[in-house]
Amino acid sequence: MPQTRPTAPAPTTAAPKPPAPPTEFQEGAISTMDAPGLIHILTDAGAPEFQKAKACQRLGELGAKEAVPALSALLADEHLSVYARYGLEPIADPSADDALRAALSKLKGKQLIGVINSIGKRRDAKASPALASMIYGSDVEVARAATSALGSIGGPSPVKVLQAALAKTNGMTRMAVADASLVCAERLLAEGKRDEALALYTSLSGADMPKAARLAAMQGIIREETSIHRR
Repeated sequence: MPQTRPTAPAPTTAAPKPPAPPTEFQEGAISTMDAPGLIHILTDAGAPEFQKAKACQRLGELGAKEAVPALSALLADEHLSVYARYGLEPIADPSADDALRAALSKLKGKQLIGVINSIGKRRDAKASPALASMIYGSDVEVARAATSALGSIGGPSPVKVLQAALAKTNGMTRMAVADASLVCAERLLAEGKRDEALALYTSLSGADMPKAARLAAMQGIIREETSIHRR
C-alpha cells in the first residue's frame, strides 16, 4: 500500500499587537515620577485629564505634603475630585486636613460628600463643628455623610453632637445618627472606655430609637455584660 505523507503544519502567524492607546491615555513615566514632576502635571492646564488622575494617585502613594495645594485645587473638579481626595487622604501632614476642612464651605453635592468621607477617614476632630451643622441641612445625603464622618472621628465632642441630634432629627437622617453613635460606642470599647460605651449603648436602646440601632445596642450591652462575668 502506498504510504501517506504527513501533512505539513500550516504556518502560524503572530497575533497582532494591540494598538497603543492615544497619547492622552498613556501613563508614561508617571508611575515612577517624583513629587515636583507630578505637581507640574496637575498645574499644567494643557495636561490630559487621564494623566492628572494618575498623578493624583501617584502623589497619594508618595504622601508628599508639598502637593497639598495642587491636589486641593482639584477638589471641586467634577471628574478629578475623587482622584484629588485619593492623593490627599494618605498625606500625614496637617495641611491636608486644613485643605479638606476649607473645602467644606465651598463645595456642594457629590464633591462635598466625597470630602466629608475623606475627613471621616482621616478622623479630623477639628472638622466636628462644621460637620455638626450639616446634620440639620436640607440635603439628606450630605447630612448622612456628616453623621457617618462624626461616628468615624469619635471622641467626646462627636458623641455629644450625635446624642443631641438623636432628639432633633427624623427619618433617614436619624437612622444615620443612630448608626454613627453605634460606631462611637464600638470605638469607646476598643479604647478601653467600657463605662462610657455602655452608657451610650443604653441611650441607644430606648424604645424611641430606630429599631435596628436599638437591637444592636441591646446586643452590645448583653455581649459586654456576658463577657465581664466570664473574666
